[in-house]
Amino acid sequence: MEFGLSDEQRMLAESVRRFADQNVDAERLKALADAGETADTGLVEGLAGLGTLGIVTPEGAGGSAMTLLDACLVQQALGRNAVPAPFTASAILAPIALAAAASGGDWLPRLAAGEARIGVGLSEAAGRRAGTGIELDGERASGTARFVLDGVGADAWMLTTTDGGLILVDADAAGATCVALTTIDRTRSFAEITLKRAPVTLLMQPGADPTLLPRLLAAGRTALAFDSLGACERMLERAVAYAQERKQFGRVIGSFQAVKHLCAEMAADLEPCHSLCWYAAYAAAAYPEEFELMACHAKAHMGEVGQFVARTATEVHGGMGFTHEMGLHYFFKRIGVNRQLLGNPDQVRQHAAALQGWRRAG
Repeated sequence: MEFGLSDEQRMLAESVRRFADQNVDAERLKALADAGETADTGLVEGLAGLGTLGIVTPEGAGGSAMTLLDACLVQQALGRNAVPAPFTASAILAPIALAAAASGGDWLPRLAAGEARIGVGLSEAAGRRAGTGIELDGERASGTARFVLDGVGADAWMLTTTDGGLILVDADAAGATCVALTTIDRTRSFAEITLKRAPVTLLMQPGADPTLLPRLLAAGRTALAFDSLGACERMLERAVAYAQERKQFGRVIGSFQAVKHLCAEMAADLEPCHSLCWYAAYAAAAYPEEFELMACHAKAHMGEVGQFVARTATEVHGGMGFTHEMGLHYFFKRIGVNRQLLGNPDQVRQHAAALQGWRRAG
């Protein structure tokens, strides 16, 4: 039995890669960064046209009802070009939660059509920071959530509460404020959301479905692993191409043994990551009892491999690798942020150990 992608999944990934290759380059990324923007409206419309924004949304709500693996293949293709368009939150996490809570209303079809955006904050579920946390009081909530993914410019925010609930807050709700957080990654937006007795929609009562938040967190970690996988693929490709054309002492640097070893080590470390990430996403539907653990493994391993590939691919380029002209820094920084989001490798491995009964949960 061969464990691999189907022909349809390969075609899906190739169509998104082709779209990204045709529409995103270093110049476009630089123009957005210089303008202080983290999302390109034209790219959002293009992704909606491809049908990717509704990839996990139920068919009855205008989506394709495809699997998490399909969605993550799209995420991988977006990471491969550091595409500045909201996807992880609005196309994966929010639809999964809304469908599970059976309270999507008109949000699901609007998300699938690219007519609305929902920022998702799961950082407090992965590990609360000092001064954060949302407290629920009836139909109102107060507190702070940080690193809400795609939160800037969103129409609503989906947030977790300190007691394990899940709420939806309209962006124009009284008592709700959004402050953009500046990170090294200029291709995605992150927000700090502060609520002061803001009216909210309760998607899930605390403790009503003890599996929903772990599944959401696992889906987020898996998507981030795929995003880093795509970015690493592109950095490796760029490094190999550069080594085949850059000359020193009358020879291309790719003929030097030291450079060959660097590229070979990157390829050897990256190749097994494909099957690990595939299985983590596949387990979401096929082996749900393994999903949370496999998501931890994929996220932690890609965090380590991504760091190595990002550094090494930049080193292959020499001093040019650190310049804006090469554009490698967009992938380098995206990989670095993915490594920390929803738990760094050490934190995620501790979670995996707790799931297997090797240590107490934090």
